[in-house]
Amino acid sequence: MLWFKTFHIFFVVSWFACLLYLPRLFVNHAGEADIQKRDMLLGMEHRLIKMMRFTFAGTMVSAILLIYSIAQDQWKIYIQQGWLMIKILLVFVLAFYHQWCIKIHHNFKADNELRSHVWFRVFNEVPAILLLVIIYLVVAKPF
Repeated sequence: MLWFKTFHIFFVVSWFACLLYLPRLFVNHAGEADIQKRDMLLGMEHRLIKMMRFTFAGTMVSAILLIYSIAQDQWKIYIQQGWLMIKILLVFVLAFYHQWCIKIHHNFKADNELRSHVWFRVFNEVPAILLLVIIYLVVAKPF
């Protein structure tokens, strides 16, 4: 079980690094007029998205293995705990955010993204807020 927990923490931290950094690249991209710098940012975004997909997959696989290693045959009961159900819901919200980031990258690539750097500064805060709530749920298990 400790190996599954270790891998889960590793992949979650790595996925969140991507979720926090990619929108920061969008802030820079939205405010950049120079074509060469925009192309450089596109390349950085593309490589980060590849890493983000890998770490997301690792997060999901390690989560499933961790839940099964903790609960084993009782996993259906285990996942019905209130704190875990909300955590899973928030992870689905983050998966939607993840996909939205990929869509934004494609919009930048097509030179079709109209949102300002200010909008992206606010957008960038979403995963940090969700991370704080998720950590609280996991540590406190309030219900």
